[in-house]
Amino acid sequence: MRFRFENHTLDSDLRELSCDGAAVPLQPQVFDLLVYLVEQRERVVSKDDLIAHVWADRIVSDSALNSRINAARKALGDDGEAQRLIRTVPRKGFRFVGEVVGQAATTPTEIAPAAPRAAPDRPAIAVLAFENMSDDPEQEYFCDGISEDILTALSKVRWFLVIARNSSFTYKGRAIHIRQIADELGVGYVVEGSVRKAGDRVRITAQLNDAATGSHIWAEHYDRELGDVFAVQDEITNAIVAAIEPQIYAAENFRARRKQPASLDAWDLLMRALSHYWRITRQDHQVAQVLLERAIAIDPNYGQALSLMAASHMFGVHLGWSERATAVPIAERAALAAVRSDHEDPWAHTALGSVYFSTRRLDDALSEFEQALALNPNFSLAQGYYALALSYAGRSGESYEAAQRAIRLSPRDPSLAIYYGIAGYARFTERNYVEAIALAREAIRHRGDLTGAYRVLAVSAGMSGNRPLAETALSELRRTQPNISLAWIATQLPWNRDADREHYLEGFRRAGLG
Repeated sequence: MRFRFENHTLDSDLRELSCDGAAVPLQPQVFDLLVYLVEQRERVVSKDDLIAHVWADRIVSDSALNSRINAARKALGDDGEAQRLIRTVPRKGFRFVGEVVGQAATTPTEIAPAAPRAAPDRPAIAVLAFENMSDDPEQEYFCDGISEDILTALSKVRWFLVIARNSSFTYKGRAIHIRQIADELGVGYVVEGSVRKAGDRVRITAQLNDAATGSHIWAEHYDRELGDVFAVQDEITNAIVAAIEPQIYAAENFRARRKQPASLDAWDLLMRALSHYWRITRQDHQVAQVLLERAIAIDPNYGQALSLMAASHMFGVHLGWSERATAVPIAERAALAAVRSDHEDPWAHTALGSVYFSTRRLDDALSEFEQALALNPNFSLAQGYYALALSYAGRSGESYEAAQRAIRLSPRDPSLAIYYGIAGYARFTERNYVEAIALAREAIRHRGDLTGAYRVLAVSAGMSGNRPLAETALSELRRTQPNISLAWIATQLPWNRDADREHYLEGFRRAGLG
């Protein structure tokens, strides 16, 4: 259908908005929102209506919704003060108030329809209300609070869809098979659980179910003292979300591997790339980049693939696998495109922050990492990068605390060794060489090929006068990073303070690096 109002034409079939014949660029969600408002112009459209029709019942913050409304107004030359075309009805919703002339959609004889933008399928997940197994019916609020917190936290992971509470909670207290729930809600995964309170203790059980097979992918229980009920609620929510997210990616990667290579879509390719990304080897990252190039060829605006592409190239720079001059331009283009594609994806901001970090734009890097963590506080990779940037900005105490948060958030994280190495470097900058050595050794215990951990071990041993340990660490460092030299250290690492760089270089000199 084509709608005309003022000097604008909105074509829902061609997915085009034009003003006086000139195309007006719009993000896909903003376009869908505008079409829905125009189609429903005879009534006030509520927030729930918009979430159901534009976001497919996914949890959406008020700020995200308002940003889309503002973007639609801006595209029409309207604003929140004038409200000439899109009017806000306080406490009710929004209404399109422009005078619209509608006409039939274009026919093939007029113009060939544009090819639809390839939209990768993402897995959808529903969080059911946790069951109250206690004798006290007043504990319902605690059960619902746990469920809602998990739902809200998962909704901040932009890589899959989370069904809104008003849909998933309708099954509360009803004995229905998970497969039926999944069919009715259109999801592939269902989270369910129970809460049992006895005295001052609580046991919370949670499990992630594959709706297609009815099998359990993951299950865990948590026993806690109820000293501070809200602190316990937050702690358990974070633990459950941190465990569920990688399990979904692993399940999706398993599905992708069962497909023929020729039938892989962009999401399948992304999942395969992600599994290689987390192995943290040079060869795996090269494979990941090839898979991501294929995904981006299918959908050039695929934000998640662009984010991962940028992050992969920057991983190579940080670990000494890639030359900064070659990798940074590729990564920066991909990261900027990812942010344009979805400015609320924490991966996009983390990828861009890693580019800024490596190019000595530390204030910009810290800002991007902080934005990523504001969008998803449970994103351990962003927390780790934030810790790294803080350390090079000379904020070692904050760096250590951020690295510890990353370790607590995801104790089974493939990047756990890196987080220990960052914590070790923070202690090195504070001249706490004993603890720096202990943390570096812990990092190496998790991964024996981590260049950053050997660097921290070498300089800490060098500064503490432990020459045998320094020589051993330096030997292992040369094995994992053959190009290591004082010149590389002086030019490739993004210190904000000359004193920190000189301290690090002195540690290497005492360790025996010429």
